[in-house]
Amino acid sequence: MSTEDVLPAIAVIGMAGRFPGAPTIEAFWDNLRRGVESITHFPPEELEDAFGRSVQSQPGYVCARSILEGVELFDAGFFNFLPREAELTDPQQKVFLEIAWEALESAGYDPAAFPGDIAVYAGSSIDTYLLYNVLSDRKRVECFTGNYQVAEYPTLVGNGADFISTRTAYKLDLRGPAFTVQSACSTSLLTVAEACQCLLDYRADMAIAGGVSITFPQKRGYLYQEGGMVSPDGHCRSFDADAAGTVFGSGAGAVLLKRLDAALADGDPIRAVIRGSAVNNDGARKVGYTAPSSDGQAKAAALAQALAGVTADAISYIECHGTATPLGDPIEISGLTKAFRATTDRKGFCAIGTAKTNIGHLDIASGAIALIKTILALEHESLPATLHFKTPNPKLGLEDSPFFVNAELKAWPRGEKPRIAGVNAAGVGGTNVHLIVEEAPLIPAAAAAGPDEDAAHLFVLSARDDIALAQARGRLAAHIETHPEQSLGDIAFTLQTGRRAFSQRFAFSARGKRGVIEKLGGAGKSRRVPA
Repeated sequence: MSTEDVLPAIAVIGMAGRFPGAPTIEAFWDNLRRGVESITHFPPEELEDAFGRSVQSQPGYVCARSILEGVELFDAGFFNFLPREAELTDPQQKVFLEIAWEALESAGYDPAAFPGDIAVYAGSSIDTYLLYNVLSDRKRVECFTGNYQVAEYPTLVGNGADFISTRTAYKLDLRGPAFTVQSACSTSLLTVAEACQCLLDYRADMAIAGGVSITFPQKRGYLYQEGGMVSPDGHCRSFDADAAGTVFGSGAGAVLLKRLDAALADGDPIRAVIRGSAVNNDGARKVGYTAPSSDGQAKAAALAQALAGVTADAISYIECHGTATPLGDPIEISGLTKAFRATTDRKGFCAIGTAKTNIGHLDIASGAIALIKTILALEHESLPATLHFKTPNPKLGLEDSPFFVNAELKAWPRGEKPRIAGVNAAGVGGTNVHLIVEEAPLIPAAAAAGPDEDAAHLFVLSARDDIALAQARGRLAAHIETHPEQSLGDIAFTLQTGRRAFSQRFAFSARGKRGVIEKLGGAGKSRRVPA
């Protein structure tokens, strides 16, 4: 790969997230692959919302939402939170802190040992935890009338959207720029675009980017109104003739970014390459403030392609915003078609899809999760199905466009040229973001082979207590079992150099993958090393 190819690009070297029906990246992909819809439809007796019976009994009331399990769980000690601090802090901040750590760890980096600067770009949804879980009725009135006392300042710091990035930087001791970003539904993809520019400007050496949306109460319904944003039956039918609205929910996603030349030089696990990104706003040339604009989205997509140095012919998949609203989908496809028509007249060659048919619209987090889904599809060389798609929405004009809806799990294999995808996001208020994403470069066979797999390697693990250490052993065994292509030498090296050392430790020497898995399963065969 030449220097000209490497310098302007950004490598995605780590990912983490929390998804409806899936607590990990791996579980999320498994659900996508199997075509699982993770929107929860719950009975009226489980409702936690504030709607009265008169509303809940209406025909248009829908008991459906995408929810996250376990958001109340948090290891305060691990992140050096005092008990009261952890109690007061919005779960959005705590969940993002968790996935930021996991993204770093997935790339093999302990931030305490990294010599460079790590930036944080993040955004979160409106804080409902403060209102429903922290404030009493009296304090809620004081908060909104400006009479809140200085003594309650920790409550405000723990719940202000301003603090999600700086709290992450503080708790993980990250020294690069820390910015909170907000642009409604396009927020988390905007964090990625801004983080890429930060790296290209050499203002940091790595960057964590993403977003989180967790609103309370989670088990709440909504009232459907014809022509509105929400679905009449709790299903998201993007691009379909029956598409009538979206379903909102909770989720979180983060990626760890690094300049591609540096990632290649450092031997990082490159998961995908961001070749170009573009951001703009619609301005006033549309029907209303909350409406999207095909011209705005077209300009963002076309500029991203130009900055990436690719023509539309090279793009084989677009992960769309795809909200399934009567207004949104036709405008988005119109905009993307305009962008593609600037460089190609071909029809029906580029697949489109959206994770929203699986998990609903995750608001602030949706863009980062769309990027994660696209990267997973590149890695697994397959495109997940767009659920509930039967007949194209005639307003999309797909028959004369470059696009077709990917309605079933489809192979997406590597070829002679790198596979390239686009990721599109549009926020209420008009901020459009478009990313051009390319598959990870192939590592030469000699380098990928690593040390002799029959050689003995030293494996080290550590955790804060015995339970966590046992869990770490189980996760490592499962990882080796499900990733036979990975070198044991590389795994051993990462465990020794890319993990923080905690008080409870476990070390052993083994040969071959089966030998490693056996040692991980038998505590009596190995020796715990005291701190």
